[in-house]
Amino acid sequence: MKQFLPILSWLPNYKKSDLSGDLFAGLTVGVMLIPQGMAYALIAGLPPVYGLYASVVPQIIYAIFGTSRQLSVAPVAMDSLLVATGVSVMAMEGSQAYITYAIMLAFFMGTAQFLLGVIRMGFITNLLAKPVISGFTSAAALIIGLNQLKYFLGVELEKSNQVHRIIGSAISQIDETHLLTLLLGIAGIILIKGAKKINKKIPGALVAVVIGILVVAVFGLEAKGVSIVKEVPSGLPSLIIPDFSIETIQKLLPLSLTIAVVAFMEAFSVAKAIEAKRRDYKVIPNQELIALGASNIVGSLFQSYPVTGGFSRSAVNHQAGANTPLASIISAVLVALTLLFLTPLFYNLPHAILASIIMVAVSGLIDIGYVRTLWKTNKVEFGLLLATFIVTLQFSMVPGIVTGIILSILILLFKAANPHMAVLGRVKGIEEYRNVKRFNELETWPELLVLRVDAPFAFVNIQTIKDKVVNEVQKRNGELKYVVLDAASVAYIDATGVIGLRELIESLEEKNITMLFAEVIGPVRDAFYKNELIKKGEKHAFFLTTNDAVNYCLSGKFEDGRAHLVSQTNA
Repeated sequence: MKQFLPILSWLPNYKKSDLSGDLFAGLTVGVMLIPQGMAYALIAGLPPVYGLYASVVPQIIYAIFGTSRQLSVAPVAMDSLLVATGVSVMAMEGSQAYITYAIMLAFFMGTAQFLLGVIRMGFITNLLAKPVISGFTSAAALIIGLNQLKYFLGVELEKSNQVHRIIGSAISQIDETHLLTLLLGIAGIILIKGAKKINKKIPGALVAVVIGILVVAVFGLEAKGVSIVKEVPSGLPSLIIPDFSIETIQKLLPLSLTIAVVAFMEAFSVAKAIEAKRRDYKVIPNQELIALGASNIVGSLFQSYPVTGGFSRSAVNHQAGANTPLASIISAVLVALTLLFLTPLFYNLPHAILASIIMVAVSGLIDIGYVRTLWKTNKVEFGLLLATFIVTLQFSMVPGIVTGIILSILILLFKAANPHMAVLGRVKGIEEYRNVKRFNELETWPELLVLRVDAPFAFVNIQTIKDKVVNEVQKRNGELKYVVLDAASVAYIDATGVIGLRELIESLEEKNITMLFAEVIGPVRDAFYKNELIKKGEKHAFFLTTNDAVNYCLSGKFEDGRAHLVSQTNA
């Protein structure tokens, strides 16, 4: 039960000393989440109150099922934009149908995550390489930020996932900019950034919200053209029954699977980063899928749109002293109290302030330092990041992340198909062997070729391995008698590898060249015997070390008297 309900592992053993940290962190994140949730709802194309709805039930459910003790599960910028991207093609933004689809998306997304967790598919976190994530999030940050220009400038701009269209629309209407709205937006950014510089614990977003509301109310800025939130419905979200029609499922299923994976990747990476700092508990990927899935499923029943773990909120939660998931429950209670009693206070909240909150939040997603590091250290990975970034900017977020995944798999296949191989020589005076291209004054012999293969013998690379061996053999001008293969790095051999290796051995035998193997692990030796690449009882096929094989080839016997390896047991 503790494995499925992690709350049973921390709640019965709750320490009184943890309460102060949890209380302060819960209140801090709750205060931060109120304006942030409303802002992210705007990104998703929903009324601001739905950001608050999505900040209540999901946090409580995650506290019950989640394994991270500081992860804050609520609306995030990236998933909000994915919601807008997918749902906007199904219904008009702001319509009841649009809201229904967004809520149903959370249900199907949660179902996908829950099922992936049950069948133990947590390893999908390995599908997205860091350059893909960085390129995707950087482009998403620009798209999200630029989509706030209409609130920032006070003009009607085209909402799009393509940056060039947003910028073009903004430029064409730059002369219509509402100066008071622009000043409010700039002031909001300055307030949020300034609060962080003074003290990271100051809720800059809330400060900006309070000042923005007061300025609008005192100076009557609504009458002067400043766009405001107006009425925010009060009361807790009511229970709704999902629409399980075939049409709805067909429309939302592909998008829900995409968001499910992206949301899990985001939450899990944040949770692992905090786990590495705390080191007093372990984040379990399969249970995290179940927890996020349950949060979205139950949350959708109470009018929540898709949620996941947010980086900025979780970091604040950690820094503010959260010790257990009780901090998230406290945050949820604070948001619930706001919905019950404080929503009238947000009537004069300017949209420009919400836009400034979003812009500051997403600016942290752009990691320029990592881009510079890749440029210096790995041009291929830099190209992968750049391709993901450009496709996401040009064609929107889903094509961007799919392109990144496909390219990373192709790069992996290319590397697997072209494994590193090295011609080895012996270091004089010792029994160590090194790459002749990297070390000087190594011992080599005209009648003997020593090669190391740093990859398994598999369908994707066996032809390349054969070609490289043959090319090295041809360089020896007919003097060669032995080829010794250092196979310490060969983890396995598949059926195609067996065929290719047999062809290589036979082609060398036709040239009167014997192929020997050194440092072969047990499972690979077993495959050799089962496929009769080496006949049972063959005395001089496998050697414990490369040096043993070399000594045998040079003298016909072992200089140190050690026996050759004929064991068929696994090692």
